[in-house]
Amino acid sequence: MVTFDPNSKCIRCGKSSLLTDGVTGEQFCSKCGFVISEKVNESGPERQSFSTQGGVDTARTGAPTSLTIHDRGLSTVINPANKDATGRPLSSSMKSTITRLRTWDSRSQSNASEDRNLKQALTELNRLKDKLAVSSNILEKAAYIYRKAMEKKLVRGRSISAMIAASLYAACRDTKTPRTLNDVADAANVKRKDISRCYRLLHKELELKMPVVDSIQLIARISSKLEIPEKIKRDAVKVLQEVQKREESSGKDPMGLAAAGLYLACVENEVSITQRDLAEAAGVTEVTIRNRYKGLKLSQQMNHTIL
Repeated sequence: MVTFDPNSKCIRCGKSSLLTDGVTGEQFCSKCGFVISEKVNESGPERQSFSTQGGVDTARTGAPTSLTIHDRGLSTVINPANKDATGRPLSSSMKSTITRLRTWDSRSQSNASEDRNLKQALTELNRLKDKLAVSSNILEKAAYIYRKAMEKKLVRGRSISAMIAASLYAACRDTKTPRTLNDVADAANVKRKDISRCYRLLHKELELKMPVVDSIQLIARISSKLEIPEKIKRDAVKVLQEVQKREESSGKDPMGLAAAGLYLACVENEVSITQRDLAEAAGVTEVTIRNRYKGLKLSQQMNHTIL
């Protein structure tokens, strides 16, 4: 649609004959054809969103697309109110037509089995977000991994809850977020064995390259459950940093290594703490802590001997 603006003049010929193309957004002169601008600002109403901090954000677009929504937020929704654009109530014949359109619209959006599968999986994913206290970026990564698994037909014949939990665990590993397999299993109410089996399948078929979990990040998590002083945590971090520099932490459980580092720092600072308490807070066995503690103690003694 082309509109005429009588109040504007062409900067080239000086005639009041500027036209605006509503499709391309070009503004040009009808006399000489000179293009004034190639785009025009939208003159429609703005959408306002009010934040919790009291600010107001204005935008001319709708809600952003997201992989955590089964249709990525691109589907249309027919307004449930039986009113037209001017606010007047619809007639009885038009009301029955709109009701029939709403019915077919809802049926068409969840007709395919894959859509129903994705909707159920992403609903479960949003439920796990609150239980595990993870960010929206991790949820986007988990939804991306699950969609890739659906493309490769890995979901068929397997539990949706186990697959989406394994995708979330893979997203946590990829973003270096300290969430263990036991945490995800408890939140999803799925057996750890089932999630680990699905995770190995995703790792193999999707060729995921996962970074090693940093044991230093787990120190704050363990110490917060036992109310360990800040000085102990700093000493434990120093111990683990020395171990990582000598590359002696490879192949060892990061949670057990973090618990052993805390136990070593407590022993050196004469802070009373039992291996059982540390084992329960870290989710590992006392034998693991003893073995890792012996290794850290030996490594520390060898380092002092060299120096």
